[in-house]
Amino acid sequence: MDILHQSQIRLAALCREAALVPELPLEVRCLTPDEAIGVRADENFVIKKGKERVIEATFGESRGQAFTDHPGNWKGSLGELLEMELDDIGKRAIFTAGLNAVLRSLGEAEGTIHCRNEDPTRCGEELTQLLYEKFGVRKYGIIGLQPAILDAMTAGFGSAKIRVLDLNEDNIGQKKFDVTIWDGEKDLDRLLEWCDVGLATGSSVVNGSINGLLQRFQEAGKPLVFFGNTVSGVAALLELDRVCPFAD
Repeated sequence: MDILHQSQIRLAALCREAALVPELPLEVRCLTPDEAIGVRADENFVIKKGKERVIEATFGESRGQAFTDHPGNWKGSLGELLEMELDDIGKRAIFTAGLNAVLRSLGEAEGTIHCRNEDPTRCGEELTQLLYEKFGVRKYGIIGLQPAILDAMTAGFGSAKIRVLDLNEDNIGQKKFDVTIWDGEKDLDRLLEWCDVGLATGSSVVNGSINGLLQRFQEAGKPLVFFGNTVSGVAALLELDRVCPFAD
């Protein structure tokens, strides 16, 4: 079963346990780049370039976000969120943001809001340190290019210890921080054979690629760690390994 659908079922059960009525309002809106990541954030971040966006759900006093290339606004109820069809990326993004907000309100998830200003740049160094403390100097396969993370990991472990997959055709075949970016669709087998540890973007839960990634890494007997605030709710519900040092 799709990971996000599993999370929807578990969220419904938690809402029943908490006696949350289906009529409670929930709203999702698309943030501007400055709202999402801060005025002072590095202009090289994808969010700043506007090609992909952050959407934010508000549920009561709690907020949750999701990173997506299919952004959209939505107004509805908790009941409608719990019954939402997850059949396209736009709906999956809306549900993911809503999931994060509702779980935040229930105290079941934290770090549901993207870090801002200088923190996205600082994130790479802190994340690299956390990986070192847990796994040591290993061969890391990154799924989803995040320049600040790649910069810090190549500085910390050396470019020979890092490989990267990405789905963006503008990145595939390019060299970033002395690492050539591989094709996210064609080179997963190659990455799995090479790496000791996987590090995947949490936005994989929105586009659905998380399902195949989890299965393949489990079959290979290799750890897979997710990064980012998008996957905060799913990671909390399904006990997935996640790092996101500065998320709010």
